[in-house]
Amino acid sequence: MSAKDNAAVIQLFDLLESRYAMRVIWALSDGHPQTFRLLQDSVGGVTPNTLNTRIKELRAARLVDHSGHGYRLTTQGAELARRLSDVQQFATKWSHQQARVAASATTPHQPGA
Repeated sequence: MSAKDNAAVIQLFDLLESRYAMRVIWALSDGHPQTFRLLQDSVGGVTPNTLNTRIKELRAARLVDHSGHGYRLTTQGAELARRLSDVQQFATKWSHQQARVAASATTPHQPGA
């Protein structure tokens, strides 16, 4: 991977690491436009000021747009959401593996077993 590619990944991760950014993308990933209030409810626990800031950042990044019906993902935003679903699948498998490891660590070891 080139330095330019690394810079692009870092730039995207910086945006997504902003509080609630990924939740906004996830909330809009079903393809249905959402009003500000509905989006705030979908994201959960976000203040209007923070949500407004995130929306502005995601719109500037051309991942979210606003139509007459509400906020929605752009084509690029939808592609990112699809790729994040791969992360969800990985996270589910990883979480189950972590739970098995934790369970085996708390199970007493039988001598000679």
